[in-house]
Amino acid sequence: MYLTWLDSNSWLLEIGGKRILVDPWLVGSLTFGNLDWFFKGSRPQERPIPENIDLILLSQGLEDHAHPPTLKQLDRNIPVVASPNAAKVVQQLNYTQVTTLAHGETFTLNQSVEIKATPGSLVGLNLVENGYLLKELQSGFTLYYEPHGNHSATLKEIATVDVVITPLIDAALPLVGSIIRGNKYALEVAQWLQPQVMLSTAAGGDVIFEGLLNSLLQIKGSIEEFRSLLEKNNLATRVIEPLPGERFELKLEKRALNV
Repeated sequence: MYLTWLDSNSWLLEIGGKRILVDPWLVGSLTFGNLDWFFKGSRPQERPIPENIDLILLSQGLEDHAHPPTLKQLDRNIPVVASPNAAKVVQQLNYTQVTTLAHGETFTLNQSVEIKATPGSLVGLNLVENGYLLKELQSGFTLYYEPHGNHSATLKEIATVDVVITPLIDAALPLVGSIIRGNKYALEVAQWLQPQVMLSTAAGGDVIFEGLLNSLLQIKGSIEEFRSLLEKNNLATRVIEPLPGERFELKLEKRALNV
């Protein structure tokens, strides 16, 4: 299994011999509703569009997960698996193969990778977006991805997961509380799933954030503090801090139980 972190929530997962592009923001700036004053993300230079993508996987319909300028640059014939809200975005962009996954539903990519949607982030008052479990069918290795740290209690039913990608550090707003939930929430999911490896997502990478929302954000915790939390709770999980844009191999050990 090979991973490449492409900043923010964007990942290229090479699993089961397939290349899966997750929540891609690779070109242009990132705003919500074109309100630069409220929030704007930019990078010194755009990320190259990865080649030979087998699937685009979208967890949410918001711009930081289903980024229209990036999706417009990608081949509309690439299959997409998406939350119902994200599916609307790519359908409006005339993608030709869109599979919508509700919570608990599965999709199998070329008999190589099984993708199961889990309840994920609460967006707005009552919209719960998707997390995902990706299982490499040949090896049984499983990866769990949830970009805001909202972990469903249904995960407790899963035997083991090998890799978890989720926030490890909190980002909070005054009077609102954590909007990116790491720290104790990441510890909780580590206790449930007993992963071999955890990686942080939703961090900036090679990105500059500006605007009112960013000025109000309060960052709590650090990767080192999270490693200490794991150690104090007798968890052998390794925490890996990837460098943006650099492909790396995850060397995993076979275990008796996998989902």
